[in-house]
Amino acid sequence: MGRLARQEPQTGGTGFGWLRNQRCRCFVLGSLFFVQSTKYKVLSSKYLFAAILSLCIAFPVWSQSGRRNEPAKPAKAPIGPIADPNRPGTGTASSTTRPSSTGKDEIDENDVVRISSNLVPIPVSVVDKRGLAIVNLKLEDFELSVDGTVAPLSDLTRSETSVRLALLFDNSGSLDAARDFEKQAAIRFFRKVLRSKDEAAIYSIETDSYLAQPLTKDIVRLEQTIAMFGKPEGGTSLFDAVIGAADYLKPYSGRRVLVIVSDGIETTSRHSEFEAVMQHVLADDCQIYVVQTGLYVGANLRALAAERRMEQLTSQTGGAVYLPKTTAELDVAFDQIAADLAQQYVLSYYASMDHHDGRLHMLELKVKSRNDVRVRARRGYYAPRKSGGSGEW
Repeated sequence: MGRLARQEPQTGGTGFGWLRNQRCRCFVLGSLFFVQSTKYKVLSSKYLFAAILSLCIAFPVWSQSGRRNEPAKPAKAPIGPIADPNRPGTGTASSTTRPSSTGKDEIDENDVVRISSNLVPIPVSVVDKRGLAIVNLKLEDFELSVDGTVAPLSDLTRSETSVRLALLFDNSGSLDAARDFEKQAAIRFFRKVLRSKDEAAIYSIETDSYLAQPLTKDIVRLEQTIAMFGKPEGGTSLFDAVIGAADYLKPYSGRRVLVIVSDGIETTSRHSEFEAVMQHVLADDCQIYVVQTGLYVGANLRALAAERRMEQLTSQTGGAVYLPKTTAELDVAFDQIAADLAQQYVLSYYASMDHHDGRLHMLELKVKSRNDVRVRARRGYYAPRKSGGSGEW
């Protein structure tokens, strides 16, 4: 017994194998006794030796086969990273990368930035000499020049592209006359422009401009938001509202449109540089329309300067500015914006990697097949600056 106890650590848990060997020996001895004590004694010694040898060979094999029925041990988890850290797109995590909390596949946020920063969407309105929209053009009818060099266009879609629209409504003290008419015209505009796949948000322009209604498909909620605006008062932080709305729409797909209902006079924004505002909306691929109100009686020098800024903002982004002189012309202005969005082409241009330098690149679009049309499209874009040689920006 003591000898067996000393052998157990060496066998590594093979007590069942030892027991099978003991049974094998007993079986062989019993078989020998059986043969010797029965009528099979007539067998020759060589046959007896062959039988015993066969049993001795078969039983160790049988005893080993029993080990295959033992439950398999679980495989150890692999050590080290599953993905190659040197593979493109799987670089070291930065402070802006969020780790996945689930086992499902997720789109890397940095990849989304690369894709959206390469694509330059170009909404285009084409009208004839009478101002009627031309709606039967094809991709090959257009020619794009980037910084004076012809560049390829990759795609053309029509008004089926969804719209994400932010209405910036001036609630500052500079606007008071015809206030109710402006609110009613804005309410009617939502019913005309929004389709089932479109969404709209509302910003209030005042001393501290803010998002009054997030993006929604609910037209009634949009109308209620406009109707609940009180008496205009305070300063006009127009530039802050424009930058805030552009940033708000940036994560969303589709055409990003800002519609400004204001006299355009800036007074209290933290972002007071007009060029910085222009760069921001171009970088965020926003198209801007302006219904410049408050000019029903007359315009002073301050209003004329605001009008020039609004014209620059809309022309650079491919939109338009409307100057209703009477309250009756408010509905006409909103109708034209709704019609423009419904009849647009949207062209796709993928910027060259060499253009990711943080500068303004000039765009010029024309229709090759016709010379009797007028084209309105964005005139430039800003590309994010590429960081030093890493291929990321």
